Amino acid sequence: MGIPLVQHYRSRCYTWRMPTARPRHSITETDDVARALKAAARRWPDDRARPGKLLLDLLREGHRAIAMSDERAGADRRAAIAGTGGALTGSYPAGYLAQLRGDWPE
Repeated sequence: MGIPLVQHYRSRCYTWRMPTARPRHSITETDDVARALKAAARRWPDDRARPGKLLLDLLREGHRAIAMSDERAGADRRAAIAGTGGALTGSYPAGYLAQLRGDWPE
């Protein structure tokens, strides 16, 4: 196997004693993550020394923003449907749909 590439490498599992059955996630502090943590520390200064807490705050804020965006998109779609509903009323003669379906093979 040779020498490990990183100093903290261990060939055994070290999370078996964790008191949770939930999946765990790890994040490498890339430049993007560091910038996000700096922005989070400005927004939540009481937590600036707790990067794990800042990451959770960022996750919650990101989830909230996505949920609001999804709700806004849904409301816009419902408004568009309501605004165009019935726009073609009277464009086709009575019985047109039944006649059209009669031409379809079974």
